[in-house]
Amino acid sequence: MPNSPDITTNIAAVRGVLKKNVPLAPYTWFRVGGRAEYFFMPKDEADLALFLSALPQEIPVTILGVASNTLIRDGGVKGVVIRLGPAFGQINILDESRIEVGTACLDNVFAKKAAKAGIAGFEFFASIPGTIGGALRMNAGCYGAETKDVVENIIAIDRRGRRIVLSVDDMEYSYRHCGVADGLIFTSAVFKGSPASPEVILAKMQAYEKQREKTQPLREKTGGSTFKNPDPKLAEGKSAWQLIDEAGGRGFKIGGAQMSPKHCNFMINTGDATAKDLEDLGEAIRAKVKAHFGIELEWEVRRIGEML
Repeated sequence: MPNSPDITTNIAAVRGVLKKNVPLAPYTWFRVGGRAEYFFMPKDEADLALFLSALPQEIPVTILGVASNTLIRDGGVKGVVIRLGPAFGQINILDESRIEVGTACLDNVFAKKAAKAGIAGFEFFASIPGTIGGALRMNAGCYGAETKDVVENIIAIDRRGRRIVLSVDDMEYSYRHCGVADGLIFTSAVFKGSPASPEVILAKMQAYEKQREKTQPLREKTGGSTFKNPDPKLAEGKSAWQLIDEAGGRGFKIGGAQMSPKHCNFMINTGDATAKDLEDLGEAIRAKVKAHFGIELEWEVRRIGEML
């Protein structure tokens, strides 16, 4: 992996953590992948803006949350990997229906805080692994609700360090996707729900959690749903897991990677998988479904970095 200019000496004014050649596997749910050429954890939003304003434009930037749906390839990631720290995880109750949330906040932490404050509409976040930043980027959702339904506006920092305010319309949301440029780093967002009894909200969240516990391999090294659900018209209403199951993908293995016997749209690292094993497994499953149904499954797991 060719090296970029040594930014640890060129950008000396940052207050956060800036390191070279950092292993990324410990930061991911799959526990696989190579190293970051550079790794930066900004102290706060001003520190992030300063860093980006000083960073040469030719150096690529990758934002990494808790990597609950990210597969980092074995060759690592060129340029700078940015992971937002505790300063980006704050939650502020604005009024009886609106909450401001930092993008490093875990989805389920946000959902629980909103429930205790008596603000409904965010219960589905309790069942989504990951951070608010990831939810904003991929329009995360489940149980009939999506991020776009409850977000009001978003704060982002662009590659030149400028602070930008985005409305929900600016995000150009669609199924598991937003149309905003990858170069924007979301730092916080305001969400709007509705007043309700905390007891009623918590009961709904607990019901979701019980369903998830029964149907998903929560105690495995996984990355959540591997593939997006296809267009119902093309798949005759079948979801991705049903297509995978009927194509013979349940429990299918390559190396240390396996499609979960419990939920066959979840890839798991059985212990010694490489990123290549997992990506090869996903592509093999896509080929099986294509051969069986003529449908091309689209990856939901984000794959980044270089192959060895």
